[in-house]
Amino acid sequence: MDFDESLPRRQFVKAAVAAGGASALSACLGRAPRAGEPVPTGVSDISNLPQRQHAWNDRVRVDADGNVHLPRHQTFLYLTVDADGPPEDDARGTVEAALRTLDRAYERSNEGLVYSLAYAPSYFDRFEATLPDSVDLPEPRRLSGFENPTFDTQDALLHLASDRGDVVLEAEEAMFGDRSEANGVAVEAKLGDALTVDDRRTGFIGAGMPAERQAQAGEPISGIPDSLPVPEQSPLFMGFEAGFAGNQATEDYVTIPEGPFAGGTTKHVANLRQRLGDWYDEQSFAERVMEMFSPSHAEQGLVEGVGDNLGADSGIDAVLDPETIQQSISDHGRVGHAQKAARANRDADGNVRILRRHVESTDDDVASLHFPSLQRRLSTFEEVRAAMNGDDLTDNPAIRQRVNNGILEYIFVQNRGNFLVPPRRHRALPTPRPA
Repeated sequence: MDFDESLPRRQFVKAAVAAGGASALSACLGRAPRAGEPVPTGVSDISNLPQRQHAWNDRVRVDADGNVHLPRHQTFLYLTVDADGPPEDDARGTVEAALRTLDRAYERSNEGLVYSLAYAPSYFDRFEATLPDSVDLPEPRRLSGFENPTFDTQDALLHLASDRGDVVLEAEEAMFGDRSEANGVAVEAKLGDALTVDDRRTGFIGAGMPAERQAQAGEPISGIPDSLPVPEQSPLFMGFEAGFAGNQATEDYVTIPEGPFAGGTTKHVANLRQRLGDWYDEQSFAERVMEMFSPSHAEQGLVEGVGDNLGADSGIDAVLDPETIQQSISDHGRVGHAQKAARANRDADGNVRILRRHVESTDDDVASLHFPSLQRRLSTFEEVRAAMNGDDLTDNPAIRQRVNNGILEYIFVQNRGNFLVPPRRHRALPTPRPA
């Protein structure tokens, strides 16, 4: 594949990561903004790594307000096991040896590589034994009456993330391509010897990246209006900050506490297409604040620019009671996205229940969002999504199924998948009842 050498370097790296493959890696190594700078290496003794594969927060960038900044480049590889029935022990050994290569090659950080390998319900269907009651892992299903997604039922999901696009590409090539070294470390085994890539998706996040990527070759990508309105400082296409520390579950909270998979978590990954013409061209800034956060946020002028003035908390907990929501609907004929979803995203003690790690994408030149969510039980995510649908609020004629109902008018679910992220000790083709 030929790459446009005239692109700015950051756009060039994004294009290379999206394309993948040996030629993309070769091109990226020559043009990446930090090409030639050393990548920190990993550990020789993997027992020093955390058992939680999802323990990323203390390994990546955190801003002055305590908000976690996810790695800028991400790849999602949907995998199938190369055999019928339960995998054999030799395949399990191959997978573990391959993952040890990544652990030795790259520091577990945003400067190196953070990753996880998770397993779908369909993978565990290969076994006669069933998952223990401590694991809630249903098959993916429709979560609203107005969606018709494709269900991701591949066996596994490998999620790679780094601030360095060349690292993500090199790790992928080491696991599934012809590369014999990863960051100078000999590849002991390849995941491709036991697993086949069924689908490959890429994502990115960070201030400036969506604005850079809202057009390709001077033309808006699908879903972005001709005015190219995405703010320069926004980390996401919809123009606002997200993932405030005060509105996220902790990694402790989403960790399975007992049973053979204690130390793991469950993961839902949705892919959402975005159509933002009406969002930007027909809505004022105040109306976008109303629909993203709440009408009260717009009334009080709480959000400035992309919302980084909010610090570590969006302030959404102050507008969740039914009386406030009904008053907002009565006064403004709208309800906020965060306002709706947060109603189900707090436990009895006020703790946030899910940990969101969403990133943008321009795969196939379409503005879309990869939405990984971590929680102890998949039913928790389904409850939060039901609250986000706002079906209980449509008794007011101003609120319809998708119109004036948060951001539902602008997002369209393309894929849904459910996964178990086992603890590291069981990450290599686990059985449903590991010792």
